[in-house]
Amino acid sequence: MTIRDPRYDILFEPVKIGPVTAKNRFYQVPHCTGMGWVRPRMVAEMRATKAEGGWGVVCTEYCSIHPSSDDIPTPSHSLWDKGDIKAHRLMTDKCHEHGALAGVELWVGGSRVSNLLSREVPMDVVSMPNWIGDPYQSRAMDKSDIKQMRRWHRDAALRAVEAGFDIVYVSATHHYLLSNFLDPQLNTRTDEYGGSQENRMRIVREIIEETKEAVGDSCAVAVRYTVDDGGGPDGMPVHGDRMEIFEALAELPDLWDINIWDYSLEMGTSRFTREGALEDYMATVKSKTTKPVVTVGRFTSPDTMTSQVKRGIVDFIGAARPSIADPFLPKKIEEGRPEDIRECIGCNICYTGDSKHYPLRCTQNPTMGEEWRRGWHPEQIEPKGSNDRVLVVGAGPTGLEAARALGQRGYEVMLAEATRDLGGRVTAESQLPGLAEWARVRDYRVGQLDKLHNVDIYRESELGLEDILATGADHVAIATGAKWRRDGYGHYHTRPMDPLPPAGKTFTPDDIMEGILPDGPTIVFDDDGFYLASLVAEKLREHGNEVVYVTPYARVSNWSEHTDEQPRVHKRLADIGVKIILNKGLDSFDGQAAVLGCTYTEEQQTVKADNLVLITCRTPQDDLYFQLQAAIEAGAEGAPKSVKRIGDAEAPAIIAAAIYAGHKYARELDCEIDRDNPAKYDRVFFEES
Repeated sequence: MTIRDPRYDILFEPVKIGPVTAKNRFYQVPHCTGMGWVRPRMVAEMRATKAEGGWGVVCTEYCSIHPSSDDIPTPSHSLWDKGDIKAHRLMTDKCHEHGALAGVELWVGGSRVSNLLSREVPMDVVSMPNWIGDPYQSRAMDKSDIKQMRRWHRDAALRAVEAGFDIVYVSATHHYLLSNFLDPQLNTRTDEYGGSQENRMRIVREIIEETKEAVGDSCAVAVRYTVDDGGGPDGMPVHGDRMEIFEALAELPDLWDINIWDYSLEMGTSRFTREGALEDYMATVKSKTTKPVVTVGRFTSPDTMTSQVKRGIVDFIGAARPSIADPFLPKKIEEGRPEDIRECIGCNICYTGDSKHYPLRCTQNPTMGEEWRRGWHPEQIEPKGSNDRVLVVGAGPTGLEAARALGQRGYEVMLAEATRDLGGRVTAESQLPGLAEWARVRDYRVGQLDKLHNVDIYRESELGLEDILATGADHVAIATGAKWRRDGYGHYHTRPMDPLPPAGKTFTPDDIMEGILPDGPTIVFDDDGFYLASLVAEKLREHGNEVVYVTPYARVSNWSEHTDEQPRVHKRLADIGVKIILNKGLDSFDGQAAVLGCTYTEEQQTVKADNLVLITCRTPQDDLYFQLQAAIEAGAEGAPKSVKRIGDAEAPAIIAAAIYAGHKYARELDCEIDRDNPAKYDRVFFEES
């Protein structure tokens, strides 16, 4: 084992948090998983893997204390009864086995929830509209409601102790109930819980004190807290009322977990937000409390982590996304191999699990969420099942991951790439504005492949059928990707446009990423709805084009709401002078103008433009697969035992899906898989009476 760099020793110092001690400064803060109470075994094994990977503290996601705070359809955690205690024990026991502390974020949703499962009336500081837009309002809490809620919180804290937690949170952040009490704009009450700063903070003070009294010396009490008042531009915090409240409560809890008002910055994608972006907001926090402080910053560099601790910005390195991308990040630093870290790329695909209500996934880490149901470990893999040789055709994200994982298993692997550059779509897309960190997907895998002597990489090797047969490979994986279509086929046009747009005036994202850029006014038609069209528009503006962004959706980069960047994407295009037309489809384009049709009515409008970029749909590049399949069926000489198309060559999707496909192929080769039920199903079985 390599010895760690002594520069990072400070990261491995134990830190006291009230009555408990964390073994190091690596702190997985509460983050959502899309699993929660619905999939307790999946989430327990996922958190346990982080504890095994060296995180000193591992926390749940926000955890409802009572049916009046029910966040369905989001499957968050809950601590309502003894059944929840049993479910949480799955996590806490496993964390303790690996020497980690387990934390739970007790949570009261307020106007954030509609209580669609429990059908209880939501309660908040005043009666207000539902925060996420459901057609419900909260009831204004009276004093008996407040007293009852305090009891619910105390009871949940006691259940947390019974469940084996070491840190119990009071959550006063993110527009939830306790944060709303603190807000002078929202809290218009005239009783002792409203009005003055002292009154507005009263309920938070009471709950901190009552939680500490309830848990005694068995647990630490942490407070998750928004330290700024919002309103300032990125990196320029407005500190006022919230900071004053923080100072007044500074010594009450055992730890402060600090957030900021703008969640799109706190949770910012790498396109818009740098590593350690919260430092300006944290600059004076530690000077106002003697208690340990943690915050996040998409930390992936041990140098950045060490710097923040040494300069007194934080006591703990808080992480959600970096701990998802690499659960073994602390251990890799401790063992002196930081080059092996799978660095978070800041794409926020993990966050879509929460916003879309499914188990989280990660572009960099294909094992995320699969630890229990498929038995996948992020660092360990079953040894090869035979001495067969494998050929992987295509070194995009799917091919790179397949070759890396196959090589880790011990197979002799040939990886053939038609071009000079490795990485495929990742290399191309990472050259678009703001996506440089996405190249980490390629760089991590190439770095790992360089260490594997049983994997040979052949660049500039475009293979045909005869070339593949001549290799004598026993298994072939076709990972040749997909190409963007030029005919308009997609969501808006369910068959190619008629007439087709003129070839010399029509471009695709592949053209733009290859440096083939149009000159003159250009329409970018976004029928895809995710990030790529907005980046193409931005690239063309950099080139000097007048750009009109057109989409049949009601918002720019519509699906980016699930990565929490949609408003920033719209603002970026508006700021750089892109004209935006929403709710319009592309009916025709003749090289001089486009006719756009309203998605709701028969109304049409004409927009003059010299060029058109179509972002609609992709065509899998799967010809080799069918040729090779036919050769196998015909018993051709040199035909492999198996051929499989994987990743975009099978079904175009996001990069996370491409990485997952490559990993899955490598895991399952020479393994017996139940094709009807390939993964365990996390559900509760009721015993017969």
